[in-house]
Amino acid sequence: MSNYFRTALLLAALTAIFMVGGFLLAGPQGIVIALVVAAGINLFAWWNSGSAVLRYYRARELNDPTHPLYRIVAQLADRDGLPMPRVYIIDNPQPNAFATGRGPSNAAVAATSGLLQLMNEREVAGVMAHELAHVKNRDTLIMTITATFAGAISMLANFALFFGGNRNSPFGLIGTIAMMILAPLAAMLVQMAISRNREYQADREGALICGDPEWLASALEKLEAGTKRIDNQAAEHNPATAHMFIVNPLHTHKHDSLFSTHPNTANRVARLRQMSGNIGKSTENAGGPVAGPWSSANPGSGGPWARK
Repeated sequence: MSNYFRTALLLAALTAIFMVGGFLLAGPQGIVIALVVAAGINLFAWWNSGSAVLRYYRARELNDPTHPLYRIVAQLADRDGLPMPRVYIIDNPQPNAFATGRGPSNAAVAATSGLLQLMNEREVAGVMAHELAHVKNRDTLIMTITATFAGAISMLANFALFFGGNRNSPFGLIGTIAMMILAPLAAMLVQMAISRNREYQADREGALICGDPEWLASALEKLEAGTKRIDNQAAEHNPATAHMFIVNPLHTHKHDSLFSTHPNTANRVARLRQMSGNIGKSTENAGGPVAGPWSSANPGSGGPWARK
């Protein structure tokens, strides 16, 4: 119930931002137009936001059950009693991953080609377990709605250039300038509405799903180094989607700052490694550490397995 309440609250806040923006741009008439547009975006975000994000990143669906990534996701989902999500690969050199969809029954997980080339199978399993934890906790609904709506709010800054001179606007040029400044800030605040605590929860749940916190801890260290070194141009052009990724894909963020969408990676790694002493007791009830196609993988081997 809390997730549904959070979703409703988020949609109400985004709709309010849209209406204020419409008023600044075109007065009372702008409120009506913004309300209609917001209603359409709400419906689109609810039903299609997951697919829209996958299309934006040009993700290609993986339908080969023999592919190691597919097998890893299938075994992790089966171990935790989750429906098998769709599996996607994004051709992007930056190592990263995200989950999307309204819920477990129509979820999708996506990994970049950079992630698959950088990591061994244990680390990939840790990352996919983290994403399945988001699916299990139904975080993906709020994540995808936020990404879609935040992007739309950012577009108001561009619309301001066209509607700023509208005679119905009570603020004229001042309203235009206000929208050009406030719309990007509003998009950032929407991202902040997604609690960074969600990532810590998904880390913990993911460690339990895969059976070994070290797999995810090691993956996060590689992800942190990789995202600092390699650009993700698609994410830079649409920063409203940044909060969906397991680590922030943008180079301009400040870890654990007021406006950060992700917690500090070092803190996440430390928490996971603190779990290692307690994971044994937890996994006894979960059937023990998961065995899978990665069980014989060389811990030092990397991505060639994924280019199959």
